[in-house]
Amino acid sequence: MADLDGLKVAKDYHTGEAFGKQGGFYVKGAQDLDWGMKSRLAQLFQPESGHTVMMAFDHGYFMGSTAGLERLDLVIPPLMPYVDVMMGTRGAIRTCIPSDTQKAVALRVSCGSSMVNDDLSHEIIGVDIEDAIRMNASIMAVQTFIGADGQKDSLDNLSKTVNAGIKYGIPTMGVVAVGKQMERTSRFFKLATRILPELGANVVKSYYCEDFEEIVAACPVPIVVAGGKKLPENEALTMCYKAISEGAAGMDMGRNIFQSHHPIAMAQAVGMIVHKGATDKEAYEFFLDTAK
Repeated sequence: MADLDGLKVAKDYHTGEAFGKQGGFYVKGAQDLDWGMKSRLAQLFQPESGHTVMMAFDHGYFMGSTAGLERLDLVIPPLMPYVDVMMGTRGAIRTCIPSDTQKAVALRVSCGSSMVNDDLSHEIIGVDIEDAIRMNASIMAVQTFIGADGQKDSLDNLSKTVNAGIKYGIPTMGVVAVGKQMERTSRFFKLATRILPELGANVVKSYYCEDFEEIVAACPVPIVVAGGKKLPENEALTMCYKAISEGAAGMDMGRNIFQSHHPIAMAQAVGMIVHKGATDKEAYEFFLDTAK
């Protein structure tokens, strides 16, 4: 066990230098994975940009009927052409998403308490690997609670999912949770986004924060930034632009797309930043023009 008393604060992140292990495949940290893993990661991240636009609609697994997602069957299918990845539960996908879709699926495999419980951190794995295969999942998503009471169990969930995924060639995405009692500082996110890939996560979903370039540099796999709470469209696009400019491999915009008054225009605006290098101002002007 490392001696924490003598541990130095990390500071040399070499943020201006490219990831050291290059060649053979364009997804960060995936150069030596097997064919099946690479094939599924290529479904998530467009080869032209190396980035992804995810759309999470898995909120119901602990929140029930969410504003903007009262009718998954009506809300989500029209948005699918404008995103790369759908992040949902197996129940929502099976009942509300057309089975002939060619979109990648980030399958929520962890589950736990509902929002009426003050502590959401005690999750279990609710979807076994066989059903992830039947769902044709491109990646399995596991919620992790660094610093919470259920931290150990959530990391056990992650490790078991990684092990099953390796056996069948399905990558795992570790999702950083930020509960009421957790920090939302760069120090916390540097800790969380490093622990998850050390345990084998192939992708990390986290949040944009101060010192984000350092967080990206220290994480040996792609970081996809969660959109978080609903923001005004211009603010959400500015956050998106900053995250991509500072090294994020993609955005997962759920509420900032489906709760927008013009969700299709918002999804397109996000895609302009993520895949085409547009600025936040250019994307917002597009949004306003398209939303008229």
